[in-house]
Amino acid sequence: MMYADDLASRVRALRDIDANTDALVPLGGRLFDVVISAAGQRGHAAVAAVDAAQTYGCGPVIADVRRPWLYWLVPPGTTARWEHHPYGVCVGAPAEIVVPALTQRRPCGGAYWLRPCRGRLLVSPGALRRALYAHQPRPTPHRSMREVLGAARH
Repeated sequence: MMYADDLASRVRALRDIDANTDALVPLGGRLFDVVISAAGQRGHAAVAAVDAAQTYGCGPVIADVRRPWLYWLVPPGTTARWEHHPYGVCVGAPAEIVVPALTQRRPCGGAYWLRPCRGRLLVSPGALRRALYAHQPRPTPHRSMREVLGAARH
């Protein structure tokens, strides 16, 4: 069950995204969880693999020129089912993530949409797991989770 203040914060965050500004969005609930993996050549190869595996393309992925990570938006509740993976960590509630404005689709000093949001399409956790195993993007995010989540909150 989503509490009224939680719903209000989500509505405010989504309104900020529509207003062409970055927004701090709570994970979990009814929106999405996030799988964090390394970016770089292998991370981008994983994006291409998920593009090919999903009928309508990869689904939304956020990249950030300040950090070597990709943030894959996966269905809410994925965190509860995500088993340990050597190349990706799944994060849900109560964590938050900074989501770039929907118009931010090119690298310009911060976070941007490597693959933009399109309707309700999210990244398939199964296709993502297979792509991460196949391409093994490094460095793995496991040791840096405190840094990653702390940076996402600022």
